Amino acid sequence: MCASYRVLDADRHVIEPIEMWRQYLPAELRSRAPYLEEPEVSDTPEERVRLYGAKALWPLPPVPMLDGQPVLRNISPRAQVELAWSAYERHADLAAAASPAGQLDAMDRCGVEAAFLYPSFAACFLGVDTLDAHLGTALARAYNDWLRDYCSRDPVRLRGVGLMSAHDPASMVEEVERVASFGWTAVVVRPNPVKGRLLSSAAYEPFWSTCERLSVGVGLHEGTHTRLSTTGADRFESHFAQHACSHPMEQMMALLALIEGGVLERHPRLRVAFLEAGCGWLPYWLHRLDEIEYAHLSGEVAETVKRKPSEYFKRQCFVAVEPGEPYLPALIEHIGADNLLFGTDFPHLDHDNDIVDKALGLLKVLPEAVVRKILWDNPARFYALESSSVGS
Repeated sequence: MCASYRVLDADRHVIEPIEMWRQYLPAELRSRAPYLEEPEVSDTPEERVRLYGAKALWPLPPVPMLDGQPVLRNISPRAQVELAWSAYERHADLAAAASPAGQLDAMDRCGVEAAFLYPSFAACFLGVDTLDAHLGTALARAYNDWLRDYCSRDPVRLRGVGLMSAHDPASMVEEVERVASFGWTAVVVRPNPVKGRLLSSAAYEPFWSTCERLSVGVGLHEGTHTRLSTTGADRFESHFAQHACSHPMEQMMALLALIEGGVLERHPRLRVAFLEAGCGWLPYWLHRLDEIEYAHLSGEVAETVKRKPSEYFKRQCFVAVEPGEPYLPALIEHIGADNLLFGTDFPHLDHDNDIVDKALGLLKVLPEAVVRKILWDNPARFYALESSSVGS
């Protein structure tokens, strides 16, 4: 790693082996464990090549299934081909993320000192609106137990982020307390509504209180093609459009829900991070919320929104940046540099193997002190990480 700049990866992923569900779920639920099924392909190889090009010769990956149904929806045949080819090109990274040894080797190669690890498939299995609440809670617990074992290879560098199932709000409190007992300092939830509940729903109030009390940060992380209410899924069919909508727009509405619903007002020590959507949406959104909505309509929400929305964000929220975003200097001018995080998204589609080098390239446009904040100081603050707990 670069001797001058420590890198704390705020958003890195594991690849969960499908076999782990039967191993970690309680015995009475193992018959309902997630599984993979070979995809149905009606076209002949010749027809697929004619329609989609030579990429179509690469086999489609198995379909993640739960309770007899695919957990992902509305993926066009062309998108299936493109995603399969992308997985083929990233095969080495995907394999590395499946094992702690591979993860550590990959971190060494790109210069990451420590990383906070988020789910891949497990988040999809919880992205089903009709999911039985008891099974959802069990899936989250099973994943967290598996991740604890995964991180045990090097718990200083491999840091777990606890997965929460929002299908049963009452169970979230116990699970936050449980993963906090592992020494974990963050959990992850979806920004989407679940069973009609926004993040500001009264049902989640004990969860927010517990996270604040235990100083556990909450990472909001979106996905595409899940079976939750998702921006764009009701009007677009292409992966191109759905992916463009789901990540930034769900984060925008999640931030709005936390502000408008009074979550950030009631829990001033709560820390929330908005991940994998870039930061370009943020200055526009905060400006609109401050100068239009709050300036003219604050009386309607006077009990829950007692200060400008941007003040809540600056006080207790963080956002992950993409190194290539050209407006970073302007964003920092408007909201400062204390709320920005860096995550590689390894090994997913948005990850490039030179992403840390690109992040260090920010030195061309940002002061050294700001780059240090983005690469280490800010993520360490969000994750309540003491510098002494990681080797320098």
